[in-house]
Amino acid sequence: MTRLFNQSIQKIFTLRYKKYEYFSKFPIEQQEQVLKDLVHAARKTEWGILYDYTTIQTPSEFDKKVPLTDYEVLKSWIERMIAGEKNVLWPGQVKWFAKSSGTTNDKSKFIPVSDESLNKCHFKASIDVFAHYIKSNPDSKFFQGKNLTIGGSHKVSNLNKKTRTGDLSAVMLHNLPFLSKIKNTPPSEISLIPDFEEKIEKIIQSTINENITSFSGVPSWFLVLIKRVLEFTGKDNLLEVWPNLEVFVHGGIDFEPYREQYEKLIPNPNMRYINTYNASEGFFGLQNDSEKDDLLLMLDNGIYYEFIPMEDFLKDDKKAIPLSQVETGINYALVISTNGGLWRYIIGDTIKFTSTYPYKFKITGRTKHFINAFGEELIIDNAIKGLKKACKDTSAIVSEYTAGPHFMDTEHQGFHQWIIEFERSPDNLDRFAEILDKELQELNSDYEAKRFKDISIVQLQIKEAPKGTFYKWMKQRGKIGGQNKIPRLANNREYLDSLLKILPSV
Repeated sequence: MTRLFNQSIQKIFTLRYKKYEYFSKFPIEQQEQVLKDLVHAARKTEWGILYDYTTIQTPSEFDKKVPLTDYEVLKSWIERMIAGEKNVLWPGQVKWFAKSSGTTNDKSKFIPVSDESLNKCHFKASIDVFAHYIKSNPDSKFFQGKNLTIGGSHKVSNLNKKTRTGDLSAVMLHNLPFLSKIKNTPPSEISLIPDFEEKIEKIIQSTINENITSFSGVPSWFLVLIKRVLEFTGKDNLLEVWPNLEVFVHGGIDFEPYREQYEKLIPNPNMRYINTYNASEGFFGLQNDSEKDDLLLMLDNGIYYEFIPMEDFLKDDKKAIPLSQVETGINYALVISTNGGLWRYIIGDTIKFTSTYPYKFKITGRTKHFINAFGEELIIDNAIKGLKKACKDTSAIVSEYTAGPHFMDTEHQGFHQWIIEFERSPDNLDRFAEILDKELQELNSDYEAKRFKDISIVQLQIKEAPKGTFYKWMKQRGKIGGQNKIPRLANNREYLDSLLKILPSV
């Protein structure tokens, strides 16, 4: 029965598979068509008139006529849209705005979510993810149960009489199609509770007896839910609560630091973990091969991509290149133009392509989340791989971490300071630090050069944080749940000094 049911569902996805095949074979043509569609749709908007969209026919013309932007550039335009003005950055009136707090500052951003971006990008992405999953797992019982989600921390609220806001998950939950509401749990009145701890308790009470077959959400916050479920039920692992759980669709942060904890709490060798790249601005990629952790770039969901080589990112005259010019192994800042009205928008994420035809990539970090206080250019991808090596060699498990520079002074040389919260601490923290430092040198030649004979900087230092420290810190900052992310690297001491204030002095 399960196979027959899933086969019937696959028929619905047949057209979608054909489109995958098309943009995999003709990625450049697909992207050029997306650009033409976006420019044509916005030609009569104020932005489109200002930059003469009626004359733009090619990527090179788009590059010459339209400037690179970021949120500060578009902020005044978006504020007019929030006030209810029509035809500003996107045709018609945009009624929804995703509130995004980010991790680079505490100011909220309001990302326009048009009907087109909601339906042809975000909701379409949900179909994409599970279409791939069912195709690869024809015996799946996914559709016999429900998908459990944790809603955002910013509830839906009115900005004025014409426009509304919430974080992306709240906006999507509020606008879910009827069939999706049937398959998702808990009900929206619980998912949209703004208090994270209250929401967790209500989720447990409402779902404990449901047939949960899948999760969707951010790994760190789901881990809080899982541990609380086991406390509430007195069970040893999650399969004793939800025996048919088979897939976790996750995104927002790197999953690897949490994998071992999940495998312990969900001891099913057939449990599937699907990585996605979803943001308030759009859905950009999904893991379409369970054996490989890179992501397939989604080329037909109303987003046109460009890329700035990170070696040029800080230059005043930096240029973005189209998909046709990217190379594997190069670190790029991602630039997007979307069917929500963002134009040549530097989103703040960095990626590296692992292949072309099809175009697959890995997220490497943030344009503002790196350490370069001494010319070492350490990025999040280096940190992830370095921690993985140190954990493997010391049998440790890292729960959370952040790192930044300890600047040199008249008495001390500079170094990188790490604050790490362990699920399982290493027997010897000094050895863990030594392995991490050596692996970072292997991964990053600039870091290696600065570490040479301790001339520029000395070995990194680690301060271990008690369990629960990062949760307490994020709660103090009003950033628990939803799409809030723990900042991993910073080129200053803002996060380190804030955390050190709540750590034991010894």
